[in-house]
Amino acid sequence: MSDTRAKTPIWFWILAVIGLLWFAMGAFDYSATQLRLDFYMSAFTEEQLAYFYGFPAWYVATWAISVWGSFAGAVLLLMRKKAASLMFLISLISFIIGAIYSYGFTNAMEMMGGIGSVIFSAVIFLSILGYFWLARSASASGILR
Repeated sequence: MSDTRAKTPIWFWILAVIGLLWFAMGAFDYSATQLRLDFYMSAFTEEQLAYFYGFPAWYVATWAISVWGSFAGAVLLLMRKKAASLMFLISLISFIIGAIYSYGFTNAMEMMGGIGSVIFSAVIFLSILGYFWLARSASASGILR
């Protein structure tokens, strides 16, 4: 009996590993901030620290869902599971909620150095969106099971 499944393309594995590394950095940032690791948090001013430590619990929850959802999505991509697209969608929705709050109702842009923070947030948004699209496409083409 022969296996008729197509071999997973190398580009998929490359993108999945890049995604895992990228989203792992976000997970580390979240963890270091929540654990208040001195070596990491010492790079920020007192005003920035007060801003980070003053987030409402619901915002911290959306941040956690976004970060860990995208990390889980990347792990699921490597496992070739269709659930990756759902994890990236949940992450994307959580990210959007957090970004609306940060940039619409706080002084996030001022705290984080102006337009650079907006650009970095846009890169994160596009990354999650791109990996959501990748997971959906890979699922439709039979790469994900």
